[in-house]
Amino acid sequence: MDFIQLQLTDEQGIREMSAMAEEIVREHFDPLIGKEQNDYMISLFQTPEAIRDQLMHGYRYYFVLNDGRMIGFTAFYPKAGAMYLSKFYLYRNERGKGCARQMLEFIKQNTLEEGLKAIELNVNRFNMAVQVYERLGFHVIRTEKNDIGHGYYMDDYVFRLDL
Repeated sequence: MDFIQLQLTDEQGIREMSAMAEEIVREHFDPLIGKEQNDYMISLFQTPEAIRDQLMHGYRYYFVLNDGRMIGFTAFYPKAGAMYLSKFYLYRNERGKGCARQMLEFIKQNTLEEGLKAIELNVNRFNMAVQVYERLGFHVIRTEKNDIGHGYYMDDYVFRLDL
């Protein structure tokens, strides 16, 4: 598995990341939170402008490749003494093959190199991925309901993996 870091100066890469993110996020979250809320969230977090802004604020985005094929992406950054895992996505046909474990190992390595001892992330409480994170060793440390505007909320578990 290869991890190719997205650079702020790579405009084509930013557009490719945005397109891939929209495809994966739409497929996964439209049925979960509804198309309208997902459209709004994609406009906040996955447009080229949003990704560019996140990169400027310390996010580390990576394309994930397996045997030369693009299979997903991840993004993370240091936050409040832990590595915050903001994006952890695979195309549907790549799930269940052990790729998430390999991606997590890469993130763990980056976390430890940064001198941090934990990884945290938010997961929608009704997302089937909750079970995936539990199998990967994460545990719930709290719940959050965050107002993201336009009458929408993110109703999440906050997970933590201590290293």
